[in-house]
Amino acid sequence: MRFGSRMLVLQLVTQVCVVAACAAVFLFLGVQQLRAEAESSALNIARSVAAAPDVRELVAEYSADPGTPDAPSLRTGPLQAYAAGVTSRTDVLFVVITDDHGIRLAHPDPDRLGQVVSTSFADALAGREVVTWESGTLGESARAKVPVYGPTSGDRPVGEVSVGFERASVFDDLPTLITGIAAAILVALALGVIAALLLRRRLERVTLGLQPEELAALVQTQTAVLESSDDGLVAVDADGVVRVWSDATTRMLGTGVEPGTRLRDAPVPDAVRDALARGAASGLPVGDRIIYVDVRPVRRGQRALGTAAVLRDRTDLLALTERLDGVRTLTDALRAQRHEFANRLHAASGLIDAGRADEARDFLRDVSGRGAVDLRVTGLDAVSDPVLQSFLGAMAETARERGVELRVGEDTLLRSSLLDVEDALAVLGNLVGNAVTAAQAAAAASVGDPWVEVTLLDQLDGSGTGELVMTVADSGGGVADPSAVFAARTSSDTDASVHGHGIGLPLSREIARRRGGEVWIIDAGGAGSGAVFGARLPGAMGGPSGNEETDDE
Repeated sequence: MRFGSRMLVLQLVTQVCVVAACAAVFLFLGVQQLRAEAESSALNIARSVAAAPDVRELVAEYSADPGTPDAPSLRTGPLQAYAAGVTSRTDVLFVVITDDHGIRLAHPDPDRLGQVVSTSFADALAGREVVTWESGTLGESARAKVPVYGPTSGDRPVGEVSVGFERASVFDDLPTLITGIAAAILVALALGVIAALLLRRRLERVTLGLQPEELAALVQTQTAVLESSDDGLVAVDADGVVRVWSDATTRMLGTGVEPGTRLRDAPVPDAVRDALARGAASGLPVGDRIIYVDVRPVRRGQRALGTAAVLRDRTDLLALTERLDGVRTLTDALRAQRHEFANRLHAASGLIDAGRADEARDFLRDVSGRGAVDLRVTGLDAVSDPVLQSFLGAMAETARERGVELRVGEDTLLRSSLLDVEDALAVLGNLVGNAVTAAQAAAAASVGDPWVEVTLLDQLDGSGTGELVMTVADSGGGVADPSAVFAARTSSDTDASVHGHGIGLPLSREIARRRGGEVWIIDAGGAGSGAVFGARLPGAMGGPSGNEETDDE
């Protein structure tokens, strides 16, 4: 049996037991009330009869006579007629009047007149009113016994009046009472069944039809998954209330949120809140970490339950990606250089085979003087740092293969070497890569030689470290929407704009801002001119330039 069915049966059994107990109590109280009403009625009737002047006078006369009253005279006497009239008017079982010796002066059975009553009359003759349930010659009844006082003395009882109601007549209203109680029971049970059904339906709706065993297994599975995974998880219901906020999420974002808190009230930055609501698949900068936020809608059947956001820390992965990008750039350059070097060897070999030894000798001497491969990057000599020089040379080879000339600006001035290679090459590589793409795209649609120009400057402080400032200009078509260039891409973005496609520019800005620097647009370009980007990386430079001569040289 399903949990909801078991709950329904349990509720119904409980309701039946409660209603049965209440019905028994009501029935008991009803019977007691009927008994009390019968006793009260008998007492009031007995008091009325005992207070009648004729009854008091006649009973006093019979009590004063030392002899026994004559039964035949009592049958036709006024007391018997009065008692019979009261009996017929009030529907009582009997009205009995006795003298001070308990001799019946009036009785429903005329044959018993002149005889002593079958029940005790001592209390009435002692001046006390008595209401009891007793069995006499007429059967069990609720009877009231009231003393009768003489017309003049008034201080000594001269007889009694006994009035009784038959048990059957007392409970004449009991069927009506039971019917009312039964109707109340049925109504209560019907309401209970309806409430139980509604509660069962609500319970199944809240628990999505899952049984307690399934819920327990679900909690165990959820706890195991949340505690064993390095990814963070945030679950928000359809009303915008946070239902799950894992420990991994707290570690990544640096703050915790109690379940039950509305997402808009969560103590997190607005960018994080927006990412948890819509997603930030291209990376979300949080402190010195890069967090990917993947938001998916959660549904069960046709019912929308809210959203679930998975947070993945990709800082180390992106650092590795930056290194791989640098290696890929150098690899491409080496491939191009190998191809160029092979071409030169073929040229020297051809000259020798043609018997043109002098020309071959001059050619080899020229190659020897310039090196095996000529990087052919205009202004590259102004870049004193060997790492930056090699990197720009490699990127120039790659750009040349795409038909774009990479050159170094005339204002380039470096007096120190790189301290943080990874961040500098990541930012420079992203800016140059985007510029090459923009220049190549513009060259395909217009006449002109595409180019990219890089200018590098350093600024040292008194501590021996300084910042690297770079500008990257291109011959492309400019930036159409500068406000969208650095916007984080989400999983729903499908466009690939020339500047800022993918995660290059947003990530470059985040890398710079982590160091206290910035990446910005100096000139958006357009109308035949390309864009100019600038970047500033504090603490990236320091120490003497790698090309400076020492005193020993």
